[in-house]
Amino acid sequence: MSPRLRSRQRGAIGLMAAGTLALALIFMLLAVDSGRLYLEKRKVQSIADTSALEAAGLGGQCGSSTTANAYAVQNAKRNGFTLVAGDNSRTLVVTCGTLATNASNLRVFTADATKNDAIRVVASRTVMTSIANGILNLFHGKAFNAQTVLSATAVAAQAPPVAQLTIRSSLATVDSTKSPLLNFTFGNLLGGSLSLTAAGWNGIVSTNVNLLGYLDQLAIRLNVTAGDYTALLAAKASATDLIHATVMLLQKNGAAATAVINNVLALEAIAPNTQLLTVGSLLNVATGTPIAALNSTVQLFQLLEAVAQLSSSKSAVSAAVQLNIPLVGNVSIQTKVIEPPQLSAIGNPALAKAGLAKTPPTDQIFVRTAQVRTLVVVQAPVLKLVSGVASILTGLATPVSKVVGGLLNLNIPAVVGGVLCLVACNVTDVDITQSLSIYIEAASAESHVTDFSCATPATKSLTVQATTAVATLGVGYVDPVSAFSSSAPVNVQPVRLIDFGEHYCIVLTLICGPRTAGVGGGLNLRALSTIGQQTSPLLFLPVAEMNATPTYQSPPGTANIINSLGATLSGLQVTYVPPTGSTPNSGNATVANALTTIISSVVGLIQNVLAPILDPIVNTLLSALGISLGNAEVGANLTCHMGRAYLVI
Repeated sequence: MSPRLRSRQRGAIGLMAAGTLALALIFMLLAVDSGRLYLEKRKVQSIADTSALEAAGLGGQCGSSTTANAYAVQNAKRNGFTLVAGDNSRTLVVTCGTLATNASNLRVFTADATKNDAIRVVASRTVMTSIANGILNLFHGKAFNAQTVLSATAVAAQAPPVAQLTIRSSLATVDSTKSPLLNFTFGNLLGGSLSLTAAGWNGIVSTNVNLLGYLDQLAIRLNVTAGDYTALLAAKASATDLIHATVMLLQKNGAAATAVINNVLALEAIAPNTQLLTVGSLLNVATGTPIAALNSTVQLFQLLEAVAQLSSSKSAVSAAVQLNIPLVGNVSIQTKVIEPPQLSAIGNPALAKAGLAKTPPTDQIFVRTAQVRTLVVVQAPVLKLVSGVASILTGLATPVSKVVGGLLNLNIPAVVGGVLCLVACNVTDVDITQSLSIYIEAASAESHVTDFSCATPATKSLTVQATTAVATLGVGYVDPVSAFSSSAPVNVQPVRLIDFGEHYCIVLTLICGPRTAGVGGGLNLRALSTIGQQTSPLLFLPVAEMNATPTYQSPPGTANIINSLGATLSGLQVTYVPPTGSTPNSGNATVANALTTIISSVVGLIQNVLAPILDPIVNTLLSALGISLGNAEVGANLTCHMGRAYLVI
């Protein structure tokens, strides 16, 4: 190649190099200029974010008070974004308002100076226009503006308040007289038999479990994604699953005694394994509740009794078992849960308060006890063995002999009571011939949040409305099939408890024939007492923070369900029923006096018979189950700001 050609090539390469360098410089200038704008925009956005977070986190307001603007300006100044009067190169506009979710599930901010549900901050700063923007404006024939306003918007909301209600039995300790009833109750509800000691039950009563840890262990058991508590609350579970999760939690933490774990395993062993239950039936957690709010504790006994009651409510049958009542003997007891309990609820009290005005109410934080029916059947032989019954029956012989001995115009031989016949005679025989049914029902009682206050730490409070259960006690005859087959009211029928019969006896030989029942009629017995609902407000001030032991209260002024139902015994309806085909002579004073004596004696008899039966059943069984607010306590927790403020837009 000639030297002339090589010289031309070197010149071309030099021109290409110069052009490439110029182009690289242009791109570098654009990159640096764009980077400058990006960093400035990022700084402005950071100012808007932090200012909005601080204004919302401190509860800033925009109405009569302008604290929201003050908080935002102070934050901006600390971060180098100082506002100078008369200098419009930097601005900060603070607006209070509300948040709503539109049809596209996007949050929308609406300005409202009277509300501070959310705070919007718009930060702006004037900077030099970028070269690229200036060139673009020149090509489009627009005037060149050396200044550009960068703006950033942030909307922050304060973490909503979170409240929790719990309901638990007021049972504090278990002694040896209560443990058999608890064994019966839990065993019958779960469909098996238990033999835990009083010490074993006390270990369960005194043990608490962490709710968040329990849900995590239950998620593992049910193969639900960790942290997806919405799916967990809707997941199907069995009583075995629900109880086994407590075992796993107790074993993992290592805080519970081995005896407590073994006793819970005994409950698990008899629990049904059919997945008919849902976790949400026990625990009501509102959508959007912070996970931190679940980090609370519940009493192990409270959790296990709720599981047992929930399991019983889903069971089609309820088997009767024999239970030995002190001073009485073996009686048949059948218990079934008609409606399951809701032992704990967590949600936003502000939404719960606002939802009360809707029909039906929405976003409620409520707990309820179970609706439980119990039927006790005492057989006639057992009744006659109760102390004092035999002497009262013997004492009725004389007045009954007057009634049966022709005063009711009966065509029967004369009856001699307490007097020896010379040869043969009909001897009055007063006896208990039929079993006695004792029916106890307590409908669901409930408690829900109606108001709250987060104005100041000193006035932080939660207001709750507590509605007691309708409790019913019936004495007479109750059909056990219809009592547990539906939720319809149970019909309590009179029962022929005392029968006036006779024996034909040959005195000299001391031989008596078989007993003839009903020759003198008998006494029908029926009692029915219902304690109506009562509504009482509860003010929790002070109220425990979330994740702490709840503040417990019992409804003030609540009718004593136990004593009120026990008073049914003083209102017994005892009526004389004459033999078929006969009519008492109402004008006969002797008959009237005899019947008065009989009825008063029978009332005393029934009171003496039922008292030792009702006392352990009503006082221990119902209070252990906590099936009415008269026997249970409502616990409350409230945190006004569960966590820090957060950006919502």
